[in-house]
Amino acid sequence: MPVTAKLSKRFYEVLGEDVANELVNWFNDVDATYRADLRELNELNFARFDAKLEQRLAELDAKLGTRWTALDAKLEQRLAELDAKWGTRWTALDAKLEQRLAEFDAKWGTRWTALDTKLEQRMSELKGEFSTELHKARADILKWMFGFWAPTALAVVGTGLGVLSLLLRR
Repeated sequence: MPVTAKLSKRFYEVLGEDVANELVNWFNDVDATYRADLRELNELNFARFDAKLEQRLAELDAKLGTRWTALDAKLEQRLAELDAKWGTRWTALDAKLEQRLAEFDAKWGTRWTALDTKLEQRMSELKGEFSTELHKARADILKWMFGFWAPTALAVVGTGLGVLSLLLRR
């Protein structure tokens, strides 16, 4: 955006209108030329700066790339060592756990066997007691049954004889 130069009224009176206008136009042209040159110079400098920045970023990327590769290799090595170390520890722990579980299984196996034997023995005893009690209950029921049916049978027989004697008298 060019800046229009203005001169004082006295300057116009001394030099005249045409010369003063020509001088103002010349100033404006010089200003526009300097601005264009400055813009072009800034663009060239920015292009050089941008190229240098790209070059430095590429160098930094290459440098950091090698460092990341080395760090990654070191990390992989440490992880492999840690995996090997913990692998042996887990194997030992697994073997110990298997041993303890086998001992536990054997211990509880004998306990369950003993409990099963005791339970079978007690069931056999209870079966014998139940059988005895059942025979006693059956005997008691038979006694009570004869106790109730005998008088009833006598009463029925007596009533039948009474009815028969009445029928015979007629």
